[in-house]
Amino acid sequence: MAEPGVVEPGADRRWRLRHLPVLLAASAALAVVAAVVGAATGGATAALGAAAGVGVTVLSYTLTTVVLARADQVNPQLLLPLGLGLYVLKFSLLGGVLVAVASTGWPGLIPLCLGIVAGVAVWTAVHLWWLTTVHARRSGS
Repeated sequence: MAEPGVVEPGADRRWRLRHLPVLLAASAALAVVAAVVGAATGGATAALGAAAGVGVTVLSYTLTTVVLARADQVNPQLLLPLGLGLYVLKFSLLGGVLVAVASTGWPGLIPLCLGIVAGVAVWTAVHLWWLTTVHARRSGS
């Protein structure tokens, strides 16, 4: 038996990416729904803003997932510094983008923000579902 925090040589380290296709599919469906709702409530600009907001979330979470999965393969001790660094970088970029978009007066800003919120909610819910059902079954928990 390995020490806590040490991964045994034969361990399956690819499990960290197995949930990604499900999350991407759910996010794609959400982007379509967000665009339809945006179009129905605020026209083409709102549709674009809402779908783009979902896209921002998907890009952010996918980047984190892939980078941290790779870090875990290279050296699990990289997870904390890379995770915190990505967190700071992503929120700084997001804040900068939102300020830049707000300064243009673009009418799709509110739908963009709502798309981000919806993207976070759906990604988190689907991820929790995957961990508590699919992953739990595979790992025998």
